Amino acid sequence: MSKEFAVIKTGGKQYKVSKGDTIKIEKLPKEHKKGAKVAFDKVLLYDDGKTTKVGAPFLDKAKVTGTFESEGKAKKIDVIKFKSKSRYFKKRGHRQIFNTIKIEALK
Repeated sequence: MSKEFAVIKTGGKQYKVSKGDTIKIEKLPKEHKKGAKVAFDKVLLYDDGKTTKVGAPFLDKAKVTGTFESEGKAKKIDVIKFKSKSRYFKKRGHRQIFNTIKIEALK
């Protein structure tokens, strides 16, 4: 018994997903409410356990659907610019926004 999976592209990154997975992705362009349906049509690869389909670059008529669960912010990272012997020091903080999506179906 093998599990089907797909590789999708969103937010400039690629994610390997299966049905029932919960993934953290870059912030989606539109506002979504909890329980809203989200569809990813940029599917790079699909494997059902018997055959593997690879897109060039994307598969036609392939879609991964999921439900929006939450939006949050990651841990704070410090961005530091420093040049020695010149009294140059800049410190900034940044918290990246992410969305949590639960994968419902691979088509």
